[in-house]
Amino acid sequence: MRAIEIARRLVELGQTEDACRAYTLSLQEAGEPVERMEAAAFILQSGGDYRISYGCFRELYNQGHFQEDILPLMEAVFYEPNVRLLKSRYERNCKLLGKYPYLFRRDFVPFEELPVQFFPYDDHNGYIPFYRAEKRFGEFVNFGNQVVSRNFFRDLERPILARDVFSQYELEYLNDNVRKSEHIGRENHVYLHYTDWGVFCSYLQCLNLRKVLEEKKLVFLIEDEAEQYPIDFKERFGIDYSQYPVRPVGIREVNRLIWHTQLSTHNGGDFFNEVFDAHPNLICLPSVMMDSITDVLEKVRAVLKSAKNARQAAEELDWSVGLTEELYHMQSRTDKDILAAVYLGRQDAVCGLDMGSRIVPAMFFQPHFENIEYRLRVDGENRTVLESESYEQVRTSPIFQNFKYIKTFTPLRRFTTSHSATVRFMYIMSQVYEEQYGDDRVAVVSDVAMERVLNRSFMIDPEDRLYRDSVLVRFEDAKLNPKAVFTALAAFLDLPYTESMTRCTEGGRQAHMEGFDTAPVYRTYDEYANEDERCFIEYFLRDAYEYYGYDFQYYDGTPVDEARAKEWVKGFTTVDHYMRETWTKYFHKAIVSYLDGERVDEELEEKVQLGLLEDSMKQYAQNRLDNVEILLEGLRFVNKRGQPLRMMPQLELDPALLEQPLYH
Repeated sequence: MRAIEIARRLVELGQTEDACRAYTLSLQEAGEPVERMEAAAFILQSGGDYRISYGCFRELYNQGHFQEDILPLMEAVFYEPNVRLLKSRYERNCKLLGKYPYLFRRDFVPFEELPVQFFPYDDHNGYIPFYRAEKRFGEFVNFGNQVVSRNFFRDLERPILARDVFSQYELEYLNDNVRKSEHIGRENHVYLHYTDWGVFCSYLQCLNLRKVLEEKKLVFLIEDEAEQYPIDFKERFGIDYSQYPVRPVGIREVNRLIWHTQLSTHNGGDFFNEVFDAHPNLICLPSVMMDSITDVLEKVRAVLKSAKNARQAAEELDWSVGLTEELYHMQSRTDKDILAAVYLGRQDAVCGLDMGSRIVPAMFFQPHFENIEYRLRVDGENRTVLESESYEQVRTSPIFQNFKYIKTFTPLRRFTTSHSATVRFMYIMSQVYEEQYGDDRVAVVSDVAMERVLNRSFMIDPEDRLYRDSVLVRFEDAKLNPKAVFTALAAFLDLPYTESMTRCTEGGRQAHMEGFDTAPVYRTYDEYANEDERCFIEYFLRDAYEYYGYDFQYYDGTPVDEARAKEWVKGFTTVDHYMRETWTKYFHKAIVSYLDGERVDEELEEKVQLGLLEDSMKQYAQNRLDNVEILLEGLRFVNKRGQPLRMMPQLELDPALLEQPLYH
């Protein structure tokens, strides 16, 4: 029996809620137009999710079905209840623009004659446009969508010129991140070219222009007025910006964050830091430990609170007096303000900064963690929930919450390579600690293979503020095709691709690392991982391998059952070897610390040490088996609210810029 037949029967039985669900399912069956209309009408009338009906009505109308019925229905249900708000907003914007000096046209279209109607879709500034002349509905638009969709700042030789910008978020972004002409001593307005006057007027129903008109940074050019770009303000308006000196960047001018995420350890992040170092439009430091950033902010807060004046605070912080005074006298200081001041006060962070640039520099920030760990949890509805304390620390950080504009990018390196490189690094660090600290401090190798499989931080909640405007870039591509990758990445981050990005530096000086050397692409670190561990990693990350274009090197692609997965786990002999060696030292330190100088029989100490080690290894083994059972159910994951997680979009490269074939 088809879903719509079940729905009709449920209606007869008076089971409205179940009927609504059945009608919703019937829409997925792509039935006849009359059946889809029936389903959408019932869902709307019965109090179901109106967005389902809305979408169905829109689709049917655009296909030419029931147009005489659908448009009046849509107007009555979705448009008329909101028309007063749309009209008042339109009139308010027209009034503001009527007095605005840099809009050269005043013949605003009467509200009733606007060529585009906007049907409100949700409570989050979302609308569906209806083009009256064409008699069709357009695609959903969210004017507050926190995405910068184009490379506005690609070329900073001339003032910014952008065509048909209708996003409230992007209008505010341009207004907030292009510096005033008076602050850089040259004409620096944002020129907004709108290709159709009627369409421009239509969008005034949905925008709030008051926020972006106050500073008079914007110049509106309508249709053929684009020929006026750029305007000679001295000749036309009698304003000579060259009389103004260049001002230092203010702390609160910095409102744009580029979050370089640490997806995992040994993922190639340092290479990206070196490329973006000394960029003329970035305040940039290498990766810093998240805990150390917290400590620095606490220190600065304490100094500002205890100092008698700004000069004393500047001496204690070793900052310039001007920068310290700005922060010292700032009302309602936030962690974001303090962090911006910390970065602006460091010469290595601003070593490449163009103080006279047309745009405010963005803050390039990579908070680092010693290790990124994720946990699996099965909720009450048998869904696999991904949890990470590191991510929660970032997500809830006031630093991130206080930045108005955030772009996120994540480097990804082949998982098996990253895994073995991590084991190698952890083991080397354990030896370094032993040489430097003896029993005082011990570094260990953790269960890296399991951690690698559970670390799915490339899967995101698209509604998450930190990932709404995000992209993933493969380390191997950046090494093999740097021009293509960094041109595309600069465009995504809304930066100009500059000469500084063709070098690898730290603090403006030549980096001591490998730079653009491609050798790391092909290293496998065979001494630190075996085939069972690598097969396990490839199989349980197979969805990521497929999505991001990696070929398998170890897993043969054949079906895997529980017995085979557990055999792989039993074969974790390489990582277990390094774990045992380093954890033995850890438990020795723990016993010595517990005894606090008391002597004990060496044989007894060895037995206790061995017992602790074996108990720990058994726990790791059981944890692996528990996770295998969950993962074998399928690679479907949700966040804490039960919302499905998706793969982060991958950076798209221009094929014309590829120097070598894409890595597989």
